Amino acid sequence: MKTMYVYIMTNENNTTLYVGVTNNLLRRVWEHKNNILKGFTAKYKLHKLVYFEVYEDEITAIAREKQLKLFRKIKKIDLICRLNPNWIDLYNTITK
Repeated sequence: MKTMYVYIMTNENNTTLYVGVTNNLLRRVWEHKNNILKGFTAKYKLHKLVYFEVYEDEITAIAREKQLKLFRKIKKIDLICRLNPNWIDLYNTITK
């Protein structure tokens, strides 16, 4: 079994959202924060981790990522607000 994470990144103003999946949340968020991989998150400066879920297997995590990507933006915002109402950067909490 491999621990997997589905996560949502946003920008400083919380206006653009990105949903991703990874097996190493710390490394992946660090890559986003440092624009290691050029693409959507680098272009829109999505450096803030505002939501994540933990899964015990890759298939379930990928299915959840696909489900979240299909959500309308308002539904993603509602999901974030339930876990993280102040939209703080959770990266600092998971690095401790």
